[in-house]
Amino acid sequence: MSDSNIPSPVAIRDVDTVRVIAINRPEKLNALNAATLDALDEAFRQAIADAGVRIIVLTGMGPKAFVAGADIAEMNSLSPVQGRDFALRGQRMMRRVERSPKPVIAMVNGFALGGGLELAMCCHLRIAADTARLGQPEINLGLIPGFGGTQRLLRLAGRAATLELCLLGTPIDASRARELGLVNQVVPLADLETQTMSLAQQLAAAAPLALRGMLDCINIGGECGIEEGLEYEAAQFGLMFSTQDMREGTSAFLERRKPDFSGA
Repeated sequence: MSDSNIPSPVAIRDVDTVRVIAINRPEKLNALNAATLDALDEAFRQAIADAGVRIIVLTGMGPKAFVAGADIAEMNSLSPVQGRDFALRGQRMMRRVERSPKPVIAMVNGFALGGGLELAMCCHLRIAADTARLGQPEINLGLIPGFGGTQRLLRLAGRAATLELCLLGTPIDASRARELGLVNQVVPLADLETQTMSLAQQLAAAAPLALRGMLDCINIGGECGIEEGLEYEAAQFGLMFSTQDMREGTSAFLERRKPDFSGA
């Protein structure tokens, strides 16, 4: 029987058309256990399906951590088969985030280690507080990254940085993460929420179908050859000409006014 006094591992709130999803385990530094992965998967499914949501912001509750990693206490007793299933569970959830047709911004408010960095990397944009620390320290547990860390880190930061972060397991500060391309912006902790929500509102005012088309092109292009990627881009470009937003955007430009995109 469930205990109604146990808080949900995910907290959700809306700010206009921005859905804010926060991992809600501050006493565990927002560590990812199976229940949290499932709650995140469902929260993103709902946000993607909700026509009133244009942008998603992902963060962690509490002053210390975005996500400090996977839940070691839960992992400690897993069998090899259970360990593989746990990795696949996290990968499926993060793949849903990565393939979201709506932009997802990671608001990295503290430690983003192990599964936390893996979760941040599957988001489309990342803004980090200047106090944040990021890394893949699994080597210190006798493990390897299991939620896609080796693959996304390789694609974002390159081979040399991936080998350094995974083999040494030493976290880096937000400034170094910015240099490596792991985060897009670094801002003072006191300004993190304001800056993140400002970016979210800017994206929310953009044409939703064009945003979706760009995300699709970049996701497809990152996993296929250049010729296939270019062909897909041309098809998506042509598809935009069927939208009211394209007519609104080009008309607004010609009329020297601000466009009002409806998502149609």
